[in-house]
Amino acid sequence: MECLGCKLANHEEFVYQIYENDYVTCFLDHAPFNIGHTLIVPKKHFLELDELDTDTQNAIMDASKLISKAIKLIYKPDGITICQNGGIFNELTHYHMHVVPRFKEQSFAEFYMEQSMDSEDKNYNFEETRKLLKEAIEWQVEKICSVE
Repeated sequence: MECLGCKLANHEEFVYQIYENDYVTCFLDHAPFNIGHTLIVPKKHFLELDELDTDTQNAIMDASKLISKAIKLIYKPDGITICQNGGIFNELTHYHMHVVPRFKEQSFAEFYMEQSMDSEDKNYNFEETRKLLKEAIEWQVEKICSVE
């Protein structure tokens, strides 16, 4: 069986990658709720949260922390929502976590609509977003390594 999540996480399909380690690949959502909306996808195939091994679940949480800090630094959202959809709501059929910048005036109900009302009007510069987030994450990682 061909798994799109596995292909995306293992570079068999193009993604705007912002971070990667031995367990996960993190890349921009192809239809973001807001600029900076990122997916964290394990390289090994898992379908549901309760299937994750300890190393992968720790890598997912560590990545979510790095990505959240980078989003806050660059885009200054009012908050960050981190979510995962399981069962019939897992449209990728591969475990993945969303890290979504949020702003006060937005209803998050739009996130769960098939087609966002104004998504066609939004112009996301994926390459610029990828560059900014990747640099912010690399800066954090260097900072952490210099302390250790």
